[in-house]
Amino acid sequence: MPNTAASSENQVVQNPLSVRPGLVLTALLICQLMIVLDVTVMNVALPRIKSDLHFSATGLAWVIDAYTLVFGGLLLLGGRAGDMLGRRRIFIAGIALFTLASLLGGLAPAAGWLVVARVAQGAGAAMAGPNALALLTTIFTEPKARLRALALYSGMAGAGFAIGLIVGGFLTEWFTWRSVLFINVPLGVLVLFVALRYMPVVARQPGRLDLPGAVTSTAGVAALVYGFVSAGSHGWNDAVTDVSLIIGSVMIVAFVVIELRSEAPLLQLRLFADRNRGVAYFNLFVGYMGSMSMFFFLTLYMQDVRGMGPLTTGLAFLPTAVLMFALIRLIPWLLPKFGPKPMTMIGSLFLIAGLVLPTQLSTDTAYFPLVFIVAVLMGCGTALALMPLGVIIMTSVPSSSAGVAGGALQTIQQTGAALGLAILVTVFGASEQGAVGPPDQVLVSGITAAFAAAAVMGVLNFLGTFAFRRV
Repeated sequence: MPNTAASSENQVVQNPLSVRPGLVLTALLICQLMIVLDVTVMNVALPRIKSDLHFSATGLAWVIDAYTLVFGGLLLLGGRAGDMLGRRRIFIAGIALFTLASLLGGLAPAAGWLVVARVAQGAGAAMAGPNALALLTTIFTEPKARLRALALYSGMAGAGFAIGLIVGGFLTEWFTWRSVLFINVPLGVLVLFVALRYMPVVARQPGRLDLPGAVTSTAGVAALVYGFVSAGSHGWNDAVTDVSLIIGSVMIVAFVVIELRSEAPLLQLRLFADRNRGVAYFNLFVGYMGSMSMFFFLTLYMQDVRGMGPLTTGLAFLPTAVLMFALIRLIPWLLPKFGPKPMTMIGSLFLIAGLVLPTQLSTDTAYFPLVFIVAVLMGCGTALALMPLGVIIMTSVPSSSAGVAGGALQTIQQTGAALGLAILVTVFGASEQGAVGPPDQVLVSGITAAFAAAAVMGVLNFLGTFAFRRV
């Protein structure tokens, strides 16, 4: 058992690193992988889910959207609940809910059952995600150990997208779509065992829940994410899209006003006052807008234009995942030595190159060398430009606010990815409508236009790096 002076959630761990740090870190990394995987592996399995459970074309989108909306909407609340009620407690409850929902989703006999299970998965992920990040920063107090742990955690967030395509392709092609949900069950049980047995009890922060802030932030983020997702599917002139975006914007403005006046705010806006932390949040937003869409459009190209299967498509992203994991191990050494500016600048240039190069795709472009080089560039760019941002944010935040800071970090990732994909799908659709020629050529025209727009987002990320201070 942990060698701590704590016996309840109210007490502080005296010597957290004596508590099997390797096992605890592994459990937190698996948690992050499960949360990220649950988006990409389900995307790969959608065609077979539609056939098996008789989803309509519009209903099928809710297999993804139900998870995304609930997860994005509840992240801030999940982080704050951990700060107040105990991060270990909320983390364990979230993992338990996520694991149970994965089991029930895999057993789903009908479409509605699966959607409800996805809602429960989103709620569990919103409880576990920000508190896993907060626990990591609280448990690993020695600077070098904390840097290494945060770097690995951030790397798992980025590489998880590529790993999800590989795992999803393998499971869908060789087993059944249900296995992409069942795989969470043994992983979740393992994380629960480590958390209950070895994870230390961490001090909770006394306070009261900012209920108006919780309601407005949850409704605002959920409405914005839904609006962005709807824009990608139905266009920006759709009435539901417009109403969702208006409601979301009003709720977010109301949330900011409430937080400025609240004595115990859900999100302390001073978290954005620190220059490096504020720039890191901004670059996370614009970086995820452009970079995460790479997986969507390259998958579309390889499967619909080049006729590759799910597993082969997933393996095409293997260089991205390998490079992310290789380079992320350098962050604990590079970041203290050089500071965030040169590292993220170089990474942003890799990112831009990786988004510009696919504009040269044609209907007969082979995987090697062009697509392979894109996978390499995006692996290097994401690792150097985006992965250090989580480290910058969480190493500079007060321990008392680690939960809500982690929630804000993951909320910004979610909304940035959703907005970016909505914009790029719009560009993709507009380009397709204006193109003439065979279907494959029209599709490639839309894909290359989307990558050109994504490169602009990469440039915004590069410009943001100039605002970093050397420290």
